[in-house]
Amino acid sequence: MRLSGLEPLSISPASNFVNVGERTNVTGSRKFLRLIKEDLYDEALEVARDQVEGGAQILDVNMDEGMLDGKEAMVKFLHLIAAEPDIARIPIMIDSSKWEIIEAGLKCVQGKSVVNSISLKGGEAEFIRQAKLVRRYGAAVIVMAFDEKGQADTYQRRIEICERSYRILVDRVKFPAEDIIFDPNIFPVATGIEEHRKNALDFFQATQWIKENLPGAKVSGGVSNVSFSFRGNQLVREAMHAAFLYHGIQHGMDMGIVNPSMLEVYEEVPKDLMERVEDVLLDRRDDATERLLDFAETVKGEARSKEKDLAWRDAPVAKRIEHALVKGIVDFIEADVEEARPNFDRVLGLIEGPLMDGMNVVGDLFGSGKMFLPQVVKSARVMKKAVAYLEPYLEAEKAANADQSKRGKILMATVKGDVHDIGKNIVGVVLACNNFDIIDLGVMVPLHEIIEKAKAEEVDLIGLSGLITPSLDEMIEVAKEMERQSLDIPLMIGGATTSRAHTAVKIVPEYSNIVVHVNDASRSVPIAQSLTRKSSREVLGAQLKAEYAKVREGYLNRAKERNLLSIAEARANHLKLEFSADTIYKSAKLGRQAALTFDLAVLREYIDWTPFFQTWQLHGKYPRILEDELVGAEAQKLFADAQAMLDQIISESWIEAKGVFGIWEAKRKGADDIQLYENGQEKALLLSLRQQSLKAKGASNMALADFVAEDRRDYVGAFAVCAGLGIESKLAEFKENHDDYSSILLKALADRLAEAAAEYLHREVRIKHWGYAKEEALNNDELIAEKYQGIRPAPGYPACPDHLEKNTLFEILEAEEIGMSLTESLAMNPAASVSGYYFAHPEARYFGLGKLDQDQVVDYARRRGISQEEAEKWLRPNLNYNL
Repeated sequence: MRLSGLEPLSISPASNFVNVGERTNVTGSRKFLRLIKEDLYDEALEVARDQVEGGAQILDVNMDEGMLDGKEAMVKFLHLIAAEPDIARIPIMIDSSKWEIIEAGLKCVQGKSVVNSISLKGGEAEFIRQAKLVRRYGAAVIVMAFDEKGQADTYQRRIEICERSYRILVDRVKFPAEDIIFDPNIFPVATGIEEHRKNALDFFQATQWIKENLPGAKVSGGVSNVSFSFRGNQLVREAMHAAFLYHGIQHGMDMGIVNPSMLEVYEEVPKDLMERVEDVLLDRRDDATERLLDFAETVKGEARSKEKDLAWRDAPVAKRIEHALVKGIVDFIEADVEEARPNFDRVLGLIEGPLMDGMNVVGDLFGSGKMFLPQVVKSARVMKKAVAYLEPYLEAEKAANADQSKRGKILMATVKGDVHDIGKNIVGVVLACNNFDIIDLGVMVPLHEIIEKAKAEEVDLIGLSGLITPSLDEMIEVAKEMERQSLDIPLMIGGATTSRAHTAVKIVPEYSNIVVHVNDASRSVPIAQSLTRKSSREVLGAQLKAEYAKVREGYLNRAKERNLLSIAEARANHLKLEFSADTIYKSAKLGRQAALTFDLAVLREYIDWTPFFQTWQLHGKYPRILEDELVGAEAQKLFADAQAMLDQIISESWIEAKGVFGIWEAKRKGADDIQLYENGQEKALLLSLRQQSLKAKGASNMALADFVAEDRRDYVGAFAVCAGLGIESKLAEFKENHDDYSSILLKALADRLAEAAAEYLHREVRIKHWGYAKEEALNNDELIAEKYQGIRPAPGYPACPDHLEKNTLFEILEAEEIGMSLTESLAMNPAASVSGYYFAHPEARYFGLGKLDQDQVVDYARRRGISQEEAEKWLRPNLNYNL
C-alpha cells in the first residue's frame, strides 16, 4: 500500500504496525471539538502538528458533530493543513459517516489519502458509486464489515461480508486490492453473554483469513472495544489490550487505535494475569470469563509493583544467564558465567551455548516487536561484560576457532569530515547482539583507512555512516575507490542525510558489487544476515540491483518540476513586512559578547525530551510516550536511566557546556543577503536562498533576508553553543567497561543539553541582552512549541541548507574560544553543538527552502565567490535539476 501527503508512506509487512493520529477527531477529542466550534483553527492546527510530531503516520480528521457544519469545517481545516508542510507531509484519513463530507474532503487533500469509511449497509449500488468516486479521487479506503443485514458479529459473517466487498471492489470497480483496508469489527469479550465468547478469536481468525484469501488487503480495528467489560480496572484492561494487539498483529493486523494510557508491554504482563486474559481472548476454557473476573477482583486498582523481583535467581544457571541478557541485568552476570564455566570443556562452549542462546532470544524478541532498542543495547552490555570476564580463559585456551560462531565480520565508520556516530553505534550494537563481529573505526575516518582495514581484517561487509550533506559525496568517493581496487565486499549506507534515491543514483553506479541503503537499526540485521550468507547474497544482490536500477531510471527520467517560479519572479513575490519602530528592536549592547559557561542544572530544565526518545527509535511525543501502548514501559525505564545519569553529569561535572553570541546592526543587501555592521563598518555578509515553488494566492516566496529591513537600520544576532566538552574521558571509561548503553546514553544527553543551551541562551537574549521580549513568561512546553517572538534558524537546516554559512558564523563569533571547531566538511566539533542566527521581527517564522532551479544556484555561487560545482555540492538535496 502506498499513501502520501507531501511525503510517501509505503505499508508493507516490514512496516510493522501503522499509527493513526486520532486527536483531530471531534468525536474523540473534546479539546479539538471546542477549538473547531470556537473557530480557533490556528490552535486546532497545533493539535494536528502535535499528532505528527508525536509519531502519527496517518492523520485522521473527523468533523461529525450535530452542531457543526461538518462539510464546511472539513474543507476549511484540510485547506489549512495543506499550507503547513510539517503537517501535510503525512497522509490524511478523511473520516465521516456522511458521504458528502468525505467527498468534500477528497477534493481538498493532496497526495493519496484514506477514506474512512464505506460499507454495504446501503446496498451494492451505493457502495459501488462511492467506491468509484474514491478511486477517481485517488484514495485508499476502509471498508467496514457491515451489510444490508447489519454489522458482522461472527467469524462467518465477517469473512462473507469482507469477501463480497472485496470481489465487488476488485472485480467490478477495478479498485486496486492494495488500497483496501478492512475493519472486521472488534467487540467486547468476557461479558458473560455466551454469544460473545468468540468475539476476539473471530476477529483474529477473520484477520488471518482476509490476509490469506484477499490478496493485498489490509486490516484495521479499534482495540479498546475488546476490554469494555472491565471499565474501571486499568490493570486488566492494559493486559487485554497488550495481548489483543500482539495476537492481532501475529494474525496480520496492520493498523489499529487504542488508548495509549491503557496498554502494557506484552512481555511485562504478569504470567498469571496473561494466562487468564489469553484464555478469554482465544476462548481456551469454558470458565475463562469467570476466572478472569475472579482474578480482576483481586487486583482492582492495584498498581504494578516496582520492587525488584529476584525470584529468577533460583532458576538453573543457564536460565539465569538468559534472564540477565533479556532484562539487561549486569549485577550477577560475572558470578553466573563463573558458575557455568566448569560445566563446559572449553570456554567457547559457554559462549556458544547459554550466552548465545540468550542473545538469540533477545534477537527474536526484538525482531518480533516485543523488545525495543534501549533494551537491546542493555542486553549487549551484559553480553560484553560476560565475554570480557571470560577473555583471559579464552586466551589461555588459545582456541584457534574462537570466533567460528560469528555470523560475519562488519567494519563500520563515520566518513571523513563527519563527527556524528550515535546512530552508527546503535546499529553496531544491534548487529553485535545478533552475533556479528563489529569493527568500529569511529568518526572522521578517511577512505584509505576504511579500505585498508577492511582488507586487513577480511571483513564481510562495510557500513558507512554520515549525518551532514557533504558525507554523501565522501561515500561516493569510498565507493569509487573500492571499485578501483576491485573489492568484493558489499557496502551498507546509512545516516540521516542518506536516502534510497541517493544511494541508487549516486553510489550504486560507482561500485559494481552490492550496495544497499539501510534506514534504521532494525533493518540492518536481516540485510546483514542475507549478505553474509552465500546462499542468499546473490539473490539479494540481484534484487537490489533491479530495485535500484528502477529507482535510478525513475529519478533520471523525471520531468523537471513545472511549479517553480524563476528567481526573478520569486524575488518579486518576496515576503513584505513592516519595518518601523514597532518591529525593529535595538540591542543595548552590540557586537560579540563575552563567552558563557552554562550551569548544567539550569539547562536540564530546558531539555526537549521528544528527540531523545527518537534517538533510541522510540517514537512518540514526550510526556505521552511514557504511557504509549507499545513503548511506554521501556520509555519509562530509559527516562529513569537518563535522569540518573543527568544527576551524575551535573554533580560530578562530566562535561562542560559553553556558548557565545553577538548582535550586530544589519541591512538587507540586494534581494537575498544581509550585511552586518560593527561600529559603522561592514562586518560580514550573510547569504540566504529564496523559495521558488509556486505558492497559493497570497503566500510569499521567502528568504531569511526578508526578515531584515532594506532601507533602514535593523539588527541580526548569531550564536554558537556546545555541551560535549570533556566528554571523551567518560566515553573512554564506558568503552573500557564494555558499556555501550551508557556511552550512547551520554552522547544522547549531551545532544539534548546542547539543544537546551540553545533554547536557554535564546530566551536570555530575548529577555535580557537584546531585550525585545522583556515581558515574556513562557514555560518549557511553550518554548519547545516556539511560542516566543523571533526565530533561530541554523545553517544546514530547511530554511538555510548551506553549511558554508557556518564559516561566517564561527568567524564573527570567534567560536574556537569556547572549544568549538569545524571539520573540512563543516560538521561542528564537538558533535553536541548548535549554531545559528537570531531574527527578532514579530512575523519572522521558520520555513522550508524547497527546490531550487539552476539560475538561482549559479547566482548564489557568484555571490559566494565559489564555483557552480561547489555550490551544487552543498545544495544537492535542494536541486531541481539532475547533475
